[in-house]
Amino acid sequence: MIKVGIVGGTGYTGVELLRILSKHPQVQLVAITSRSEAGLAVADLYPNLRGHVDLRFTVPDHDQLADCDVVFFATPHNVAMQTVPDLIKRGVRIIDLSADFRIRDAELWSRWYGEPHTAPGLLKQAVYGLPEFNRERIRDAQLLAAPGCYPTSVQLGFLPLLENNWVDRSRLIANSASGVSGAGRQAKIDNLFAEVNDSFKAYGVAGHRHLPEIEQGLNDIARETVNLTFVPHLIPIVRGIHSTLYAELTADVSLETIQAAYEERYANEPFVDVLPLGSHPQTRSVKGSNVCRLALHRPQGRNTVVVLAVIDNLVKGASGQAVQCMNIMFGLPEKAGLDIVALLP
Repeated sequence: MIKVGIVGGTGYTGVELLRILSKHPQVQLVAITSRSEAGLAVADLYPNLRGHVDLRFTVPDHDQLADCDVVFFATPHNVAMQTVPDLIKRGVRIIDLSADFRIRDAELWSRWYGEPHTAPGLLKQAVYGLPEFNRERIRDAQLLAAPGCYPTSVQLGFLPLLENNWVDRSRLIANSASGVSGAGRQAKIDNLFAEVNDSFKAYGVAGHRHLPEIEQGLNDIARETVNLTFVPHLIPIVRGIHSTLYAELTADVSLETIQAAYEERYANEPFVDVLPLGSHPQTRSVKGSNVCRLALHRPQGRNTVVVLAVIDNLVKGASGQAVQCMNIMFGLPEKAGLDIVALLP
């Protein structure tokens, strides 16, 4: 059994980790930490876990965490980098769900997150946890940076187009919308029901923190510089991301050829589902699951390819993908603990 610890278990990604890992056949949950809720039973905070998780929240203890095989960090940005270096020295494998190790350039990270990075020496060591592109490096990773939710949907949507060099890499557009849970569990006026319900808005148009992460990932896929216009939106649902991606064709290829390339590229990927031509995937079709569903369009037969991508922001966009990476890191079947049918309605 893999001994697992979770640092920061009171947010949405933390409880989603608990939900998935509590039913994982090869996992023993040994620690769940929260300074604010220390001593409280997990099931008292999250009644859905009653009968499944019998742990209590504890104050983070390095010795206890060092006894784990892998530690997940489900903490706010700027937190994991304070603790990870010590655990790395002790040989613990780390999966960080925050943005602390996603961007390899410390100066660029600081520019977007507003403070110096305290563990810049680990940035080059961190492996970016997008299994569909980085699986071989994930196997041997000691420090894994789990991708963000928006970046997952955008990269999976664009990946085959970039790998085949079919589109103008200087003019990519991602128009993405997320449910409210993407903002986390903390109390904010902008996240109140009365503020979000019956409304739809864009935000971060001038620059969103996920942009440098997405462009870095797309650059790795394309093996050259990619320029992306990224506009996130907030929609009045609890969970789910819908990304509408636009790319201008530079090659003489039909939509049917592109569809065949997507189907071939993802044929052996357990959590990417390429829908038939003409489909319009819905966020509810992936709710609670680790699946990304994609659909392709070429409006009016012109030169613009439109890719529709949907994921659950808390599963494939966060905790589920993190567990998928853990399975790869420990040589387990990739679907272990993740063979979950989406909730509908």
